[in-house]
Amino acid sequence: MTSPDLITVDSDILGGTPVFKGTRVPVKTLFDYLERNYSLEEFLECFPSVSRTMACLLLERSEAALLAPA
Repeated sequence: MTSPDLITVDSDILGGTPVFKGTRVPVKTLFDYLERNYSLEEFLECFPSVSRTMACLLLERSEAALLAPA
C-alpha cells in the first residue's frame, strides 16, 4: 500500500481534511485516540471502515518520517 492508497485529501470530503482513503475518518482522529490513551483496538472498533493494515501503516510511516535523519 503506497501513500496515495492510504490517505485522501479532497476538498469535497470534510473540507480537505486528510482522511483514510475510502472513509470519512480523519487521520488526526487516530492520533487523538492514542494521545487520550485509547488502544488501537478501541480506535478500530469505533471506526470499522479503517482497516488494521491502514492504521498500522500510517503509524509506521509517521514514525519513519519523525525519526529520519535531517
